[in-house]
Amino acid sequence: MTSRPEYYTPQPYDPYAEEEQQGGWFNSDGYLPRRPQGHEVRQGYDAPQGYQQVPQGYHQVPQGYDTPQDHGVAQGHPVPQGYDTPQGYHQVPQEYDTPQDYGIAQGHPVPQGYDIPEGYGYDPGAHAYQQPDGQPAYPGQTAEEEPAAPAEPGYHVPETPEVGWDMAASRRRAWVSRAVLLCVLAVQAVLSLRLANTAFQDEALYLAAGHAELQHLLHGTPLPIDYAAYFSGSPQLYPVLAAAVDDVLGLTGARLLSLAFMLGTTGLLYSFTRRLFNERAALAGAALFAVVQSTVVMGYFATYDAAAVFLLALATWIVVRTDRAPVAAVLLAVPVAVLAVGVKYAAGLYLPTIVVLALLTGWPHQGRKAVLRMLLLALGIGAVLGAGMYGTDLMDGVRQTTTNRDHGSDSTAFLLQRSGEWGGLMFLTAVGGAVSYVRRSRMNESPAAQRLGNPGWRWRALLGLVLCGTALLAPAYQIHLGTVVSLFKHVGFGLLFAAPMAGVGVTRLIGAHFRYPQLGIMLWTATLCLGISQADWRFGVWPDSSKMIQVVDSHVDRGGHYLASTPEVPVYYLRDKTTHRQWQGVFALEYTDKKGTYHQGDEAYRAALRDGEFDLIVLDGLTNPRVDAVVVDAVKGNPHYRLLADLPFRNSSGTGHYRIWTKTS
Repeated sequence: MTSRPEYYTPQPYDPYAEEEQQGGWFNSDGYLPRRPQGHEVRQGYDAPQGYQQVPQGYHQVPQGYDTPQDHGVAQGHPVPQGYDTPQGYHQVPQEYDTPQDYGIAQGHPVPQGYDIPEGYGYDPGAHAYQQPDGQPAYPGQTAEEEPAAPAEPGYHVPETPEVGWDMAASRRRAWVSRAVLLCVLAVQAVLSLRLANTAFQDEALYLAAGHAELQHLLHGTPLPIDYAAYFSGSPQLYPVLAAAVDDVLGLTGARLLSLAFMLGTTGLLYSFTRRLFNERAALAGAALFAVVQSTVVMGYFATYDAAAVFLLALATWIVVRTDRAPVAAVLLAVPVAVLAVGVKYAAGLYLPTIVVLALLTGWPHQGRKAVLRMLLLALGIGAVLGAGMYGTDLMDGVRQTTTNRDHGSDSTAFLLQRSGEWGGLMFLTAVGGAVSYVRRSRMNESPAAQRLGNPGWRWRALLGLVLCGTALLAPAYQIHLGTVVSLFKHVGFGLLFAAPMAGVGVTRLIGAHFRYPQLGIMLWTATLCLGISQADWRFGVWPDSSKMIQVVDSHVDRGGHYLASTPEVPVYYLRDKTTHRQWQGVFALEYTDKKGTYHQGDEAYRAALRDGEFDLIVLDGLTNPRVDAVVVDAVKGNPHYRLLADLPFRNSSGTGHYRIWTKTS
């Protein structure tokens, strides 16, 4: 045995060293169990007792050292001569006796003079503790180790795209959005179809006028009244179409025609909003528009409002869809916009919005050419409108029902309150969407959208101002006139243009990736509940006239003269027996009595009843209660009349009754 070098300090024996896996993390003593290469054992070194094997990585055992027991020779290390073979070595040096139960490691020749004991095996996985890589085995000696080739990984991480979805339009996205749109349209149709009542006086008037116009066009029958002189739309357009449907399907068919117009309006709204923004904003805007009162009521109301709003939506759709087309393509919207005005004169209030949209939608794609686009559209609409107005006899109707309409007595506060109730929630949503859109233009949630070019804040502010400001036109005009008549319908015209911004407001309220869907659901539910309750109330304003018509039917003919609170209703239902010329209303009467004295106003009614002018009187107490009271007072004790029937009814305001008098002599 030789003395150990002074610089070496033996480490304590670790009985659990063989249990550590090869290549594990550092143990508590700071050594890593592995087999570094290129380390040689100095000569004159005595291996300390307690080690199980010669450390791996040593090329030979120094001469003059006693080999400790229970250690085996590492693979590739010959045993020096002159050593006693300790137990656990695989090779036996010369002049040593080989212990039993040890085997020879593969790849190591057996030195001469050794006997291999039986029953011994060698476990090449057992290693002594070694120092970490890159450190010399002993001071002053450099470890020369060849770098190991990196192992091929068993799994390769695929390249991850920047975003998980594509911003470009896809067939799947288109079909999903269309499926949602169909659900929206189904809800709108159900809300409208659930309404039920007999014909309202406006419905009865336009349908009766349409039948008269059809007879005049087809058979040359003289018109009982000059409808063009006081209609707020051309009597040759919607009334004729609705009357043709009414001949086949009745009042229900005419109302279904309006439903088709309103469903088409919602579909067009979705399409041009999707063009302006994206599918999500389009679906949100369409969902809100589909459940407001004006949409639900006009969808089952046989008046020309549904046809007019559909034509406005179609003209807007053409303007938005041709934003990248040649400048002259915008002229396709001219006949549609003019036709909308012909159907309902009040639609002309929204033509400036469509003209400005021609500029705004074309500017991002065509630049200064968009100005020419706007001018072409304005000149085209103006030229066709001028030719139509002055080439026909419709100017009297335009003046009487639109430009020179009589002012009412409804206060500004009352009209603002009604406007807020019928469209305020959707309008506020549109304003919120416009403000949010001005502050942040990006509509796509993909991070890649940040690299896309977006319109400037001035363009966005002008678009929001135009769309939201259009919703204020109808209330402002009604405040100017001082009347609430038809306001509930006209509010819907403006909401058509505010709906795209309302859709943006809903998407910003919900947040990116549907962070707060409950907020959008709450907003839509509130709008839905208001729309349902207001539509039910609106459709119940007038009384059910079915019983009244049954009583009156047997008391009218072609030769009588009749007075009624709403003469349009019996004119429509009894058009086979009477004409419009035979019926008198309760708003204005001029009468010359039998003595030749001329009367007008309330006195005209009293004089006519004294003379027994009317063969039948039908009052409902709702249309004009003041004149109804005058008539009731005039027939009391009048020998010419007797009470025929008193028919109770219920409406949105409570209860009432039809009172019917017939002439006795």
